[in-house]
Amino acid sequence: MEPIEEKRDPSLWYRLYCAGLMLGQVLWRLLRGKLRRDQITEQMLTAGPKALVPVLLVAFFGGMIFTIQTARELTTFGAESFVGGAFAIAFCRELAPILTASIIAGQVGSAFAAELGSMKITEQIDALYMLRSNPVDYLVMPRVVACCLMLPILTVFALVVGVIGGTGAAYQFYDLAPINFLTSVQTFLQPRDLINVGVKGILFGLLVGIIGCSWGLTTIGSTQQVGRSATSAVVTTWIGIFMLDFFLSLLLFHQSPLG
Repeated sequence: MEPIEEKRDPSLWYRLYCAGLMLGQVLWRLLRGKLRRDQITEQMLTAGPKALVPVLLVAFFGGMIFTIQTARELTTFGAESFVGGAFAIAFCRELAPILTASIIAGQVGSAFAAELGSMKITEQIDALYMLRSNPVDYLVMPRVVACCLMLPILTVFALVVGVIGGTGAAYQFYDLAPINFLTSVQTFLQPRDLINVGVKGILFGLLVGIIGCSWGLTTIGSTQQVGRSATSAVVTTWIGIFMLDFFLSLLLFHQSPLG
């Protein structure tokens, strides 16, 4: 008996090309208001409440760890009053959105890739075409919109819990009064920063949804490729999140020395 030849995974460039095309289709349908609200609600449950606990745990301990490391250095120079400000600048602006998006990519993005990948190799996607249903309308749009809606909300929860963790760590380990810590956070964290964090959450959610769905729909071969697609989708999303965050930070927070 001749061995069955295993199909190779699609190349990264091919998948990025498909993701770009899918992004265009999603944006076009959003402009036309072509949404399936019942399915969006179902996917919001997956991308929101079911991912809330890990997001809050990571934010809480992340806030504590960052405060411990920052306070240790600043107290050495007698700059305890700036601990909350450093926390606001680094954790609230950058770490909270990135940590939240990374968790959603690992939990939700991988699930999208696995679900759609399983549907692809079992020819359920082809059945949708036979029924004159577009997979982008039926499968992709609800997942992408749900990620874009829920990730900013989860980021806000992560900010609140992270501040609580940072405040507790500052008081417990360095005897910094909570009121002083929170006042410093309020001084350095401007309303514009919160708006920018919300913008990051929307764009990160778009990235998670597009890559997860695209990697799933480009899966070929057997069930082994489904796992590979899910893993590849998570890794690619993490890289994309850091790259996107770099450019967003330059655009939203960078100030020219001349201006």
